[in-house]
Amino acid sequence: MQVLSVAVAGASGYAGGEILRLLIGHPEVTIGAVTAASSAGDPLGRHHPHLAPLADRVLQPTTAETLAGHDVVFLALPHGASAALARQLPDDVTVIDCGADFRLVDPAAWQEFYGSEHAGSWAYGMPELVIEGGVKQRTQLAGATHIAVPGCYPTASSLALAPAFATGLATGDVVIVAASGTSGAGKSLKPHLLAAEAMGSMSPYGVGGVHRHTPEIEQNLSRAAEHTIAVSFTPTLAPMPRGILATCSAQLAHGTTAEQARAAYLNAYDDETFVQVLPEGVWPTTAAVLGSNNVQLQVTVDERVGRLIVVAAIDNLTKGTGGGAVQCLNLARGFDEHLGLPTTGVAP
Repeated sequence: MQVLSVAVAGASGYAGGEILRLLIGHPEVTIGAVTAASSAGDPLGRHHPHLAPLADRVLQPTTAETLAGHDVVFLALPHGASAALARQLPDDVTVIDCGADFRLVDPAAWQEFYGSEHAGSWAYGMPELVIEGGVKQRTQLAGATHIAVPGCYPTASSLALAPAFATGLATGDVVIVAASGTSGAGKSLKPHLLAAEAMGSMSPYGVGGVHRHTPEIEQNLSRAAEHTIAVSFTPTLAPMPRGILATCSAQLAHGTTAEQARAAYLNAYDDETFVQVLPEGVWPTTAAVLGSNNVQLQVTVDERVGRLIVVAAIDNLTKGTGGGAVQCLNLARGFDEHLGLPTTGVAP
């Protein structure tokens, strides 16, 4: 099998670093150019000292010329920065974008939440997502040349609720409250992310339906349900470096029991390596998925109010970003989907 040359743009950030961490252990790739913007010229080890095998690599400027000549290019860039660069890359390069530029299908939704011109949509990189007709999204990723990696909150929330809408267990009235580690905000210096501000404290943000991941979650659940689903989504910042715990609920179809709900989820995910429906009574924790490409789920029913409750835990940098991106690489280029992806976490 051909060994692929891979470049990572935005390699100095958290997402780029996580992609590189996983690619170091991938047997079918060789890591080529690693690029950055303001950090160009620095050794990679200055930004990611944990990536010892690549510590001496020098970050190059992020240009189409630097990225061209590779088989695969990962774009780990700020939202809005990928589209112009992607247009300059040769057609025979597999481009995997970890930003939001190509995730949304609806131009109006993009304009409302991002306030700029819609760049279009690429194949959506969530293989386990149940979509129209009850099939999985991975059917649209095999051989894809341009892939949009999902957001971290949509990864946890969509995998938590899509089976319920695909099977008619849930009817609507979706409420999601999710906590994320501080790495979800990126590596740029921000006062509210200082240790003195974030440690020992939780805080909400993006309250009132304005968080940019809201339309992406709605898009995914609407595909599963095959009709429009509206979502009330509230993110919170948790005093931990990485991880997402999403508590997702929806109105339950009348008469549905907890046993029926659990059976639907087992049926949806029993053949998925990275999505684990936990034993009854065991609840997901962010610590259990740290550093892995796993999604932990637990499902139950609040019979008193007729609501489905699904709790999901992921590592926002692995399954929520870098791991999801490498999983898409495997599908796009015909490798085993699980290649280079850890299914064991790190503890304590």
